[in-house]
Amino acid sequence: MTTIPSVLITGASTGIGAAYAERFARRGHDLVLVARDTARMEALAARLHQENGVAIDIIQADLTQPAELATVETRLRDDARIGILVNNAGTAIGGSFIEQSTDDVARLVALNTTALLRLASAIAPRLAAAGEGAIINIGSVVGLAPEFGMTVYGATKAFVLFLSQGLSLELAPKGVYVQAV
Repeated sequence: MTTIPSVLITGASTGIGAAYAERFARRGHDLVLVARDTARMEALAARLHQENGVAIDIIQADLTQPAELATVETRLRDDARIGILVNNAGTAIGGSFIEQSTDDVARLVALNTTALLRLASAIAPRLAAAGEGAIINIGSVVGLAPEFGMTVYGATKAFVLFLSQGLSLELAPKGVYVQAV
């Protein structure tokens, strides 16, 4: 990319997502922040714009909702300025497997795996065609340690790790960097 690529970050209103936004903004990247909490994203965007002078777009989206997920997918497919995806949105639920409601577990899987997969799938072909770019997927050590007792959460994070490793093998020769954190 001849210009500094924009970065789309999911789960960008707090925590790891906000930290990635701060670091990329300091390096001069324009940002697209995606999260459910518009007020937090607006506050973060205002601060980062003031401190770093970067342009920041906000997309309010619940990535477990198909229509809202589709909006973000479309942005990743169509906005050639976006050269980096940080797949950070995720959730965990407490309790043992038999204590968790099936609906809660299904929402966790939708966010931690399905949304992550769909967003990577939306941007990967464009990045591969350009011969450059990056996909950063946020995993967890829990994906490697079932003894921590977070069965479904850990399974989703194991998926993130395996997917990231496979995508790296497939996309690295095409100039696309894939990382699991």
